[in-house]
Amino acid sequence: MTTKTAFLRRDPADAKPWPETCGEIRCLVEEKDGAAAEVHHVKIDNAKLHYHAHTDEFYYVIDGQGTMVLDDETIELHKGVVVYVPRGVKHKAIGDLTVLTVCIPRGVLSDVHELE
Repeated sequence: MTTKTAFLRRDPADAKPWPETCGEIRCLVEEKDGAAAEVHHVKIDNAKLHYHAHTDEFYYVIDGQGTMVLDDETIELHKGVVVYVPRGVKHKAIGDLTVLTVCIPRGVLSDVHELE
């Protein structure tokens, strides 16, 4: 499926935030847009350990610092870091972080399996 328009332009300031598993999310490219992936602007706050059965995620740290739990490992996060999280990997980010997540394929919001 291709996008419903020739292009998309979204500003996080125009997207209404709502609480979800990782904190406060603003959907910039949604499943209904028909793009190959979803893109979310997320302010990490009390993220819960979770995994996705059918979706891979890329986290790009826009601002802040913290850590990320990936299965049994913990890694450092700071501005500019990119983390690839394959489907099935239990994960959560911890700290004062603003991240951009790219989720492939689309449909991640119905593929969240919380473990906490």
